[in-house]
Amino acid sequence: MYRLTLLLAFTIGLTGCSNSSSVLKGIEQVAGQVLADSDGGLSTGDIASGLRQALSVGSQNVVGQLGRVDGFNSDPVAHIPLPRGLEKVRNVMRKVGLSDDLDNLETRINRAAELATPKAKALFLSAINQMSIDDAVGILRGPNDAATQYFRGTMGGELASAMRPIIDDSLSQVGAVRSFNSLLASYRKIPLAPPIEADLTDHVLEKGVDGIFHYIAVEEKAIREDPLKRTTQLLQRVFGASQGS
Repeated sequence: MYRLTLLLAFTIGLTGCSNSSSVLKGIEQVAGQVLADSDGGLSTGDIASGLRQALSVGSQNVVGQLGRVDGFNSDPVAHIPLPRGLEKVRNVMRKVGLSDDLDNLETRINRAAELATPKAKALFLSAINQMSIDDAVGILRGPNDAATQYFRGTMGGELASAMRPIIDDSLSQVGAVRSFNSLLASYRKIPLAPPIEADLTDHVLEKGVDGIFHYIAVEEKAIREDPLKRTTQLLQRVFGASQGS
């Protein structure tokens, strides 16, 4: 990677008086030669295309897995529990017959995450298309979750911001907001009941994004380690070369 950086800098220096397309062409030629030497004849275009393809396949698989009925609710890892503020008063609510209402709310917040997840696909595809050559090379040569770390670093905040209104809308659509308000109204009638602090949107957003990234990491690891997961010739070339196979 150090050699690649030096050669890129040298190329830019030599083409400083040229137009931008000439600079880019020079960079691609030099970088391509470096990677051809070290990655089994793969060009920078091969690596970038292979990574984009792998990330597209992985993210779409995760969206399909979690963005359906019981995708979150029945999943042992991605399932979203009640906000901590409600969990703290569960025993109090159970004593006054509100336990079923809590269970109903927990199901509904998972339904909201399931409804919102498919709408995140466009955000992932946008982040994939913006990947640079250096990003692609670093991911290919990085650890099993390098692409997931890239996603979190480049789009974690953007994903959360874009998903917030979607989560708000989903919580309303599945009746979670109505259930939450009804539950609070009943709870506040309990004498000396401690106050509740819970933000449904923040909670579902945080846990939902965690679940998405968890399974993207699982998909990435599988593509890196399992040849059967490399479903195209490009994936086989890129990830086979990265493992020396």
